Parts: sequence; structure tokens; C-alpha cells
Amino acid sequence: MAEYGVSRFREGAVLGDRYTLGTRIASGGMGDVWKASDTRVNRSVAVKVTREQFPDRFRREANAIAALNHPHI
Repeated sequence: MAEYGVSRFREGAVLGDRYTLGTRIASGGMGDVWKASDTRVNRSVAVKVTREQFPDRFRREANAIAALNHPHI
């Protein structure tokens, strides 16, 4: 497990076959948020890398975000 503020990933790392990490945007108790490139659709995205496998808190957060529906999001 990475220590708070220290990521096991680096800029340029490839996650799966889809995301290439850019700069780290933020770091917190759950993990890191990176600016990344989605190579399948050729656009910038934010990728959250958690310190745990997939904690319940993150699952709830992902479900809440997925429920948002607004033209400016």
C-alpha cells in the first residue's frame, strides 16, 4: 500500500489498454486522482486510483457520480 501522498504510479504509466496517466491532480486518504488520456475515444479524463481494491465508500461515490445527468458535466 502506498503511503499518503506517495503514488505507486508515475506520469506516462498505462492502465489497462485504455488510459495513459498525465499529471497527478490530487492525493488523499483514498488514493490519487490523475489527469489522463482515454486512448479509445481520444479525450482527457480524470482517473481515480484507490489504495484499496474497491472499497464500499468508493463504490458509493462512483454510483452517485454515475447518476448525475447535466449538460455541463
